[in-house]
Amino acid sequence: MSKILVTGGAGFIGSNFIRLLLEKTDYEVVNVDALTYAGNLENLRGVDSDARYSFTLGDIADREAMTAVFDSHRPDHVVHFAAESHVDRSVLDASDFVRTNVMGTQVLLDVARQHELPRFVHVSTDEVYGSLGPTGLFTEETPLQPNSPYSASKTGSDLLVRAAFHTHGFEVVTTRCSNNYGPYQFPEKLIPLMIANALEGKKLPIYGDGKNVRDWIHVVDHCEGILMVLEKGVAGEVYNLGGNAERENLAVVKQILSALGKGEEMIEYVTDRPGHDRRYAMDISKIGEELGWSPRFSFEEGLDETVRWYKENEQWWQRVRSGVYRDYYERWYGERLED
Repeated sequence: MSKILVTGGAGFIGSNFIRLLLEKTDYEVVNVDALTYAGNLENLRGVDSDARYSFTLGDIADREAMTAVFDSHRPDHVVHFAAESHVDRSVLDASDFVRTNVMGTQVLLDVARQHELPRFVHVSTDEVYGSLGPTGLFTEETPLQPNSPYSASKTGSDLLVRAAFHTHGFEVVTTRCSNNYGPYQFPEKLIPLMIANALEGKKLPIYGDGKNVRDWIHVVDHCEGILMVLEKGVAGEVYNLGGNAERENLAVVKQILSALGKGEEMIEYVTDRPGHDRRYAMDISKIGEELGWSPRFSFEEGLDETVRWYKENEQWWQRVRSGVYRDYYERWYGERLED
């Protein structure tokens, strides 16, 4: 039975990936997460008692700590999600993004190479490509032109992964995804923020004119694509993952309001974010042709399911908003989580 080390497994996408592994495969899973503000062990409630699962509190930029994790757990593969990912926070202060996304990735690559792991999957983002005009799609050959401190730090990590392959022959594969949505997403991101605000009767803030376009992928589709890349992807390659669901932000917010039976008067336009990319859209033909992956969820189906999940799990996002969710670590592991 193979063992996968998942970094950032208490985050939104990482926790959904661990759920997929434990519910649909026979892999053993080691979850390493620093449990910064976006790491929430409640995301794994119900699967964290599985005998194939273990959790280690750790910072991926700490070389000594990561070496100890690899020495003690002896993983067969790494799937690397851990990252600072909120663009607005990177605009205010990029230092944590450089430390985690760039330095942390290099530490993981070094330690994984030293332990001669056969596969390292690096999970990246379409934001490394920059911004598109009204037409065209990002392909895996699109030049990297990041426009925010966040995407610049992810670009740095992508290039380090590329260098590990070309310099050392290390078995790395990179995935780049479009905007994710679905259960357990931290409610600072567009879709969960809008759902939670609407349910609480608060205004729904939209940057600029709301016409920024994103391609949306359901997190389950994304996780299934990553698993396929782990098992079948070609070393040194990049695979784009998207949902074939381009939508203007304003249209997404209006669809959320409609699903909740709320009026559009709740929308509030706010000053646009500096360097706000206008449009992202992914060409996902490569992974479809080479590995046979395609998204299963239509955006309408996926968004309706997501709205229902947040309505039915109000306690989860209320605990996140209040900060109480951070007590879960102490209750489960018997230690106080430092702020």
